[in-house]
Amino acid sequence: MWDSGCMKRGSEPGVDGFDDDGRPVLITSAAPSYEEEHRARVRKYLTLMAFRIPALILAAVAYGAWHNGLISLLIVAASVPLPWMAVLIANDRPPRRSDEPRRFDDARRRTPLFPRAEHRALEPRRSPEPQTHSPNRDSDDGSR
Repeated sequence: MWDSGCMKRGSEPGVDGFDDDGRPVLITSAAPSYEEEHRARVRKYLTLMAFRIPALILAAVAYGAWHNGLISLLIVAASVPLPWMAVLIANDRPPRRSDEPRRFDDARRRTPLFPRAEHRALEPRRSPEPQTHSPNRDSDDGSR
């Protein structure tokens, strides 16, 4: 039988992808997992949305303190785009690395926005070629 314990390993740990104990070596350049990336995006979203409720409360407090509707209106207006910004920021993915493969490398396979025909749909009309009469054939005038 084949005995895997007799195989020799490289002298440096991590040369073959495993350390001395046979565990895989941690790859630090790997992208974070989907779950980690999702948690980070949810945290960003919740952090930005957490500013909206205090802004509305601050608008009510400002109106109660100064009885000035313009200040309260400005605070509310500043909190209106927060949900939109939170969604855009949370849905943003990390930038693509230079070694990451692209999906569409072949530009010829793409469909152009305004496709052009490679061949003409209608060919120009060709004039009929003139027929030449040979002198030894019968002519219309009947002379021989």
